Amino acid sequence: MNVTPDNKILVQGISEEQGSIYAARMKSYGTNIVAGTSAGHGGQLLHGIPVFDLVEQAIVEVGAIDTSIIFVPAYQVLDAALEAIASGIRQIILITGGIPPLDMVKLLRKAEATKTLVLGSGSSGIIVPGKILLGTHESKFYTPGNIGIIGRTGTLAYEVAWELTQASLGQSVAVSIGSDPIVGSSVVQWLQILAADKNTKAIVLVNHIGVPCEETAAKYIVEELDKPVVAYLAGRKSQKKLIGHANAISLRHREMMFASQRDGLASELTPEERQIAAFKQAKIPIADSPSQIPDLVKKALKK
Repeated sequence: MNVTPDNKILVQGISEEQGSIYAARMKSYGTNIVAGTSAGHGGQLLHGIPVFDLVEQAIVEVGAIDTSIIFVPAYQVLDAALEAIASGIRQIILITGGIPPLDMVKLLRKAEATKTLVLGSGSSGIIVPGKILLGTHESKFYTPGNIGIIGRTGTLAYEVAWELTQASLGQSVAVSIGSDPIVGSSVVQWLQILAADKNTKAIVLVNHIGVPCEETAAKYIVEELDKPVVAYLAGRKSQKKLIGHANAISLRHREMMFASQRDGLASELTPEERQIAAFKQAKIPIADSPSQIPDLVKKALKK
């Protein structure tokens, strides 16, 4: 994903409550919001941002757009995203969560065919501290630096960012890949992006326990990545009863159903044990709590 302060950003659903609030925050942060769309609101100005009924109308006025951030209701996301893709926008961030799975499947097929990068759904977006805010990250927890953060949800990323900030470890970029069961870009894709980012010296990978991604991520980290990685799995210290993020619970059940069919780590392990074992096999430090992350990052950077 190309993320620079010069990028031209569109907010779809800018008249929605969240769209309006966060469009203003992003603009205040310095993000180059050039237009918003909201059917029936064309011709208005919202926070000084011109509003159009359609994406194609916005592009006629402001030129090509790099990224669209979508805040429309869940059942309107597919149409909004397809409209953006049809208008040539190749980076889409889905803040809206709870999108119907079949809609996500249709969207990701179209994104693959058009080489469009989709972040989310249920994403808090991306922040490059001090430069650009694309989404709903709470910017007050971040400070510029060289530690990358990849997480499922924004709230955990905020907590980790704050711990790093207090330890004088600024962040290069933080990305929330989304909390829904079906998301666009994956953890491995973002590891690849941060691997190529010259401003990122180390990466903190944050996930919910029970959300499967660790085995592929660990394999990539061992075989391809030459930057240190520290992991934190939220809920790791909880009891076996199912608590926490609803989507993580759903994915945990799915993982358990198919565990015996998978290769690699022993299928008799629970999904939680498989996640932890994958990182331990890859010799990736795992923090017991967010407060341990800064020390683990400092140790990893010294190696």
